Amino acid sequence: MRRPSRRVLPTVIGVSLLTTLAANISVVVAHTNSARPRTQAAKKQGFVASAASSPYSASTAVATLQQRLSPQILVAGGTTLPADVIAKIRGYKGVKGVEVVDAVQALVAGKRVGLMGVDPSTFRAYTPKPTAESDALWRNVAAGDVAVSFTLGKDGGLQLDSRVPIGGKTRQEQTRVGAYATMGIGDVDAVVSHAVARSLGMPSGNALLISAPKIKLDKLNKWLAKKALPKGAKSVLLNAKLDYVRSSGAGQLPQSNGQFLTGTQISVAIRAGYTKLGMPYVWGGESDAEGGYDCSGLVQWAFRQAGITMPRVAADQARTGPIVPYDQARPGDLLIWANDPTAPGYISHIAIYIGGNKMLVAPHTGDVVKIQTVYLRNFKGAVRVNPQLAGHVAG
Repeated sequence: MRRPSRRVLPTVIGVSLLTTLAANISVVVAHTNSARPRTQAAKKQGFVASAASSPYSASTAVATLQQRLSPQILVAGGTTLPADVIAKIRGYKGVKGVEVVDAVQALVAGKRVGLMGVDPSTFRAYTPKPTAESDALWRNVAAGDVAVSFTLGKDGGLQLDSRVPIGGKTRQEQTRVGAYATMGIGDVDAVVSHAVARSLGMPSGNALLISAPKIKLDKLNKWLAKKALPKGAKSVLLNAKLDYVRSSGAGQLPQSNGQFLTGTQISVAIRAGYTKLGMPYVWGGESDAEGGYDCSGLVQWAFRQAGITMPRVAADQARTGPIVPYDQARPGDLLIWANDPTAPGYISHIAIYIGGNKMLVAPHTGDVVKIQTVYLRNFKGAVRVNPQLAGHVAG
């Protein structure tokens, strides 16, 4: 994971976005209860989205999931998006669904994260299958809880059933952690209902999720920018496919042609990573000033020392080059895993391969930056980094 204040979402409306609301929450575009939490689970195909048992006297009504839609584009601005703009986007040929949400950067238990205010009955359709299918999870959100991503809960130390402060620097509200569930959007680690978003002072309806699975997204994105969106609103493609090289034959692997890391760059990045051995794992950490590093924060810092600009989260770092089979991995490649049970296939962990079946990694909360043997459970391949592509993905 990465430090949320430098995530991709703020770049949707530009790196200068530091707009502060009354609650001191920055618009997103560009702890505790010691009681042992009881959980309800929605299980499907071996995956689970966890929801804390409801403390409410009556169950909150949430509409039954009818169908799932994959969001391909996020639109966001600093203020409410006009109704005519939303209608125009809904009417674009090939657009299957448009979901209106509230989107900001906020503090959740002291960690700056992407936060969305949603209608649980309709937004659930845009989330990964295990998350979408959990009625208990969405009832809790509708009743006033916050759902946090699997990694923020597990490695950020937010316990189910605990109460955490949510808001800005000067105004926060204690909110129960009602679920662990990743939404499949790399920069969104927390979701609340529209009602809770209003109470926090978040902007209303300043963002959209667009599902358009069968049309050319680059064309749609250009149309949005030139003909649909008001000034100050921008769009970004979500969940781009990974570039897998299926063959394990050496002759089928991508040739360098000056596109991949040089030997010097690889050496500098790995040596830089070694200097952080023994530093604690810290969720969102990307510098010594934060007391430690998380997995993608370590990767970004080490590669920066070699002059390589990398995106911040593991899911984006996985898109910085072709993915080759492990038996073809070489030092300097990035190793990736999909460990998140609430978002199957979503890349949630990353490490730097150093050769000899060893990797340099910031493993998880409670551990330190270390060299360890590569394991293959939930492993998805080795990314051969293309510096030019890395810079493009980083924005």
